[in-house]
Amino acid sequence: MEDRIWLIFGFLGHSQEVQLIVHTLLAAFLAILVAKLATKNLQIVPNGCQNVMEAVINGILYVGSDITNEKVARKYLPLAGSLAIFIFMGNLMEIVPGFEPPTGNVNLTLTLALIVFLYYHYEGIKAQGLGHYIAHFAGPVKWLSPLMFPVEVISHFSRIISLSFRLFGNIKGDDLFLLVLLMLAPWVFPLAGYALMSFSAFLQAFIFMVLTYVYIYGAVTGQEETLE
Repeated sequence: MEDRIWLIFGFLGHSQEVQLIVHTLLAAFLAILVAKLATKNLQIVPNGCQNVMEAVINGILYVGSDITNEKVARKYLPLAGSLAIFIFMGNLMEIVPGFEPPTGNVNLTLTLALIVFLYYHYEGIKAQGLGHYIAHFAGPVKWLSPLMFPVEVISHFSRIISLSFRLFGNIKGDDLFLLVLLMLAPWVFPLAGYALMSFSAFLQAFIFMVLTYVYIYGAVTGQEETLE
């Protein structure tokens, strides 16, 4: 939202680039802070922040194991879990007055999509070998390989657009939705909007995490994914 008040960090300037950098660093800081608080005083019977984070991690592992298997889910938990928590923190800024959600900027979402894209190809090549990994792009039928190969390549590159614009579009849309509510009924309806946007913040982080697992599993096993 271009006219959102730049309250706390206004002394840094009013350019969108500065706002994106500051809010991205703030989202990363919040994610690290929550992790530090959860592991500061580990207990056998968890409570407080440790209890919440253990529930989050167990939830991510459960979903990841259901999509892939337990071994893959645990191996790639650091990436998928970190992305989910960071994206959630960034998304949640849209309900805080004076803050701009960094995930509502396509530059950040495109960067996150490229990280996933490059990483799952790297893991696929490492797991299967370069030759075998490239060969699976040609499909199981050899005489169709000249047709299938470019289709598969385009399909993989389209994932960058899918990941980045899905997240960006939904968060930016929520931001504009809140602006309309504030203009029409600043004291009543925004409460429902805040609830919906909080759910959307969780949902978009969840979807990004799920697709990360899906793409990695397809790359390391050579199996085609059905979830897009």
